[in-house]
Amino acid sequence: MKLNKMKDDMGSMIRTAPARSNESSGQRLSMGFVVMLAAAFFVLACSARETQRQSNADVTSSPNSGATKDADSTSTLLKDLPLRILSDVPLTGGATRLDYQSLASEAGRLYIAHLGSDLMTVFDVNKQTIVGDVKDLRRVHGVMAVPDLHHVYASATGTNELAVIDDQTLQVVARAPAGDYPDGVAYASKEGKIYVSDLHGKTDTVIDAKTNKPIATIQLGGGAGNTQYDSVSDRIFVTVHGKNELAEIDPTSDQVVDRYPLTGCNGSHGLLIDSQHRLAFIACEENAKLAVFDLAAKRMTAIHPVGADPDVLAFDPGFGRLYVSAESGIISVFDERGRNLDKVGEGFFAANAHSVAVDSRTHRVYFPLQNVGGKPILRIAVPSDKQL
Repeated sequence: MKLNKMKDDMGSMIRTAPARSNESSGQRLSMGFVVMLAAAFFVLACSARETQRQSNADVTSSPNSGATKDADSTSTLLKDLPLRILSDVPLTGGATRLDYQSLASEAGRLYIAHLGSDLMTVFDVNKQTIVGDVKDLRRVHGVMAVPDLHHVYASATGTNELAVIDDQTLQVVARAPAGDYPDGVAYASKEGKIYVSDLHGKTDTVIDAKTNKPIATIQLGGGAGNTQYDSVSDRIFVTVHGKNELAEIDPTSDQVVDRYPLTGCNGSHGLLIDSQHRLAFIACEENAKLAVFDLAAKRMTAIHPVGADPDVLAFDPGFGRLYVSAESGIISVFDERGRNLDKVGEGFFAANAHSVAVDSRTHRVYFPLQNVGGKPILRIAVPSDKQL
């Protein structure tokens, strides 16, 4: 019931309350005062209830709403998550699976793998518009932008290739064989090499960034999950499926130089490295955990519960904030505290919200969602608990 309607009804009750003919004027006055007092308490109670209802409406929003919101209009807060939705941007392609993203912050470009539509979408994060699509990337999984080389690398699992894309013309300039089910991509800048996770082949494929030709295959002994480069130690790290371990590769020799157990982490897959603070984070997809690995001590130091089937991780260095996205649609948000993490929020964000990227300049967080109202969209959010 609307609050104004309740007030009108109460006013009508007061105006029409009958006076008993055998009561004195004092009694009638006393009775009128009691009725008015009761009415006042009733209106106050209803007002408080309405305020609470509106407050709840402000912090909860259907994550699958198809409405497009402008970033300058009233944004939507999310219950249990320190995020505020700014806008939903329609994407090209079908309502099919999306996968990894790569954000070149200085260039203002976000590259999004649209796996189910065989294309990579390029999004201008400054203008908040789509620049274009790179097509004919069958079952594209991993993407990685290397602005220094003016190239974007995309693993096309449907053809078992690594596609090399010119970031100015958005044309594919080379294709290189990359094993059996290529997935994650990393770039060792000092050596000028690209490393591609080969899930089924249980290897990492090494490709020369100058010639775009494969130059080595590194045996891992288990399915390669994600591959990341640590610029401080000049090492490549790979999560290894089946062994629940983190493999360390020397890019000068392309040999595995060490392996580290990830006890309690089943299905080690997603990987993110915070080189500055000497930490690595591993998503354990089979038992919904997030492992913390100390890159200085070379050991796992903590493990945290997250949403079911965690996948892609993103880190905002300015806020020291880690986002963990999951196939279940649960987003977990952590802040770095010394050598560990402090969970600051966790909740359902949207169906299949398993991919996340963050812009370190603006702190905007990007979630490509495959099916919102029958169409794919890019949902853009910002931290709601930080001063921007």
